Amino acid sequence: TLVSTVLWAQLTNRRIWLVLVVTLAFGLIGFVDDYLKLVVRNARGLPARWKYLFQSVVGLAVAAVLFYTARVPAQTTLFLPFFKSFAEPLPAPAFILIAYLMTVGMSNAVNLTDGLDGLAIMPAALVSAALGIFAYASGNAVFARYLEIPSIPGTGELLIFCSALSGAGLGFLWFNAYPAQVFMGDVGALAIGGALGVSPSWCVRSWWRC
Repeated sequence: TLVSTVLWAQLTNRRIWLVLVVTLAFGLIGFVDDYLKLVVRNARGLPARWKYLFQSVVGLAVAAVLFYTARVPAQTTLFLPFFKSFAEPLPAPAFILIAYLMTVGMSNAVNLTDGLDGLAIMPAALVSAALGIFAYASGNAVFARYLEIPSIPGTGELLIFCSALSGAGLGFLWFNAYPAQVFMGDVGALAIGGALGVSPSWCVRSWWRC
């Protein structure tokens, strides 16, 4: 996923780098946890409080960057689907809190779901594909106007990351379906969850009306 994104995405888009950083950072947290469990033979792995602390630091930092790098005020406006008249500008604390909860919450949700054959990766691949389609439509002014959804310049680049993540997930599912031969572990679950959590903070909430 990361290699495909670096090869094909427009790397001048700063928010592509944010998604990559979140994926790598959460994956690193999961790697430390798996390393302690599998190599050091520490059944507890990384203590939950430390895991949550590191996730929180990354989540809050990225949420703050998303807010303070917004180029127009509309990029920090909360817009609800199917309620066209609802548009609520978010102050910094509210935006950062929501983005933080989405990123850390989704990461832990995928991590908790992982464990049974194909239980986590299949929904993750579907969600990633849906986010990619929505991001592309939002990033294209013509499609956004036709579908009557807000348009965000540059959001279409997220389609590359989401497509790579969805494709990698389906490839992994072949070996993770019953009877599973491989498991993603915390390194995969936390990374995928973090990526799925931060992506809507870019393309779903920060809608810019055409």
